[in-house]
Amino acid sequence: MSDKVNVESLSREFLRVAEDAAIACARTMGQGKRKYSDHVAVEAMRKAMDSVPMRGTVVIGEGERDEAPMLFIGEKVGRGSAEDVEVDIAVDPLEGTNLCATGSPGAIAVLAASNKGGLLNAPDCYMEKICVGPAAKNAIDIDAPVETNLKAIARCLGRSVQDLVIIVLDRPRHEQLIADIRKAGARIKLISDGDLSAGISAAVRRTNVHAVMGTGGAPEGVLAAAALRCLNGGMQGRLVPTKPGQEERMRAMGITDPKRIYTERDLAPGPDILFVATGVTDGSFMRGVRFFGGGLRTSTMVMSLRGRSIRFVDTVRLDDGGDVPVEF
Repeated sequence: MSDKVNVESLSREFLRVAEDAAIACARTMGQGKRKYSDHVAVEAMRKAMDSVPMRGTVVIGEGERDEAPMLFIGEKVGRGSAEDVEVDIAVDPLEGTNLCATGSPGAIAVLAASNKGGLLNAPDCYMEKICVGPAAKNAIDIDAPVETNLKAIARCLGRSVQDLVIIVLDRPRHEQLIADIRKAGARIKLISDGDLSAGISAAVRRTNVHAVMGTGGAPEGVLAAAALRCLNGGMQGRLVPTKPGQEERMRAMGITDPKRIYTERDLAPGPDILFVATGVTDGSFMRGVRFFGGGLRTSTMVMSLRGRSIRFVDTVRLDDGGDVPVEF
């Protein structure tokens, strides 16, 4: 793969794609229109994606073709010719639709890209998962009791279980998990939405988050795996079909063992991975979109596995007109 055609070379274009999606839905922030916020983010991301010089295929999108008019699984995107790189893409144009609708922290626009075959083509179902940082990546076992995993994580981090903070989605399905974590002595941070951002925070020092446990979306699981590959973090996940037809859909996608345990390398095996996230509302790593007279400002995280780099990009876009003061 030459430097002219690798996925990493598209980082500037994908930066713009994530920014455009974040700006579009940020204009709807706090209006209480969850579906509309997601809709404008999808349209903005697709429009920007179609200007990128690549031959892209959406492997994680907004759903099946009949249910998602844009950015559906299998959709072809980009304006590439035969000479341009083939790219598999996972998108979540607005992760945290409820967060955006209510103006709450943590909403982001996200995409991950890899060389062809570099991201699992997963169905839109649930995934049981556990995410940790680099120190504990080889110590977790999704089939082990909660207490066993917590002791293993604590041992790897050189601390006691009582010092751990575990993020869990606040859902009725997690009642037993929450009880088990509390019984083991660890502390819990319950979140209403946004387990993708939570997975990233588990792999970053000084976030005071040491693991993410529970069942969330499989698409978010693949995106989290892409981020964790770039951060050298660890993850185990297992698909959880809950609706009629999901197991058949999994088999059609080539997933023959519905009980298989996936690691971050299974979910995002590509050697050339980009992960891009732009803040919609303020969060742990990025500020939300800020509008001011004469322009706007965005905050984006761009991670590259191939380049072994993590960049934080602060972008100011100015409207046509007079001088605009920019604070640094």
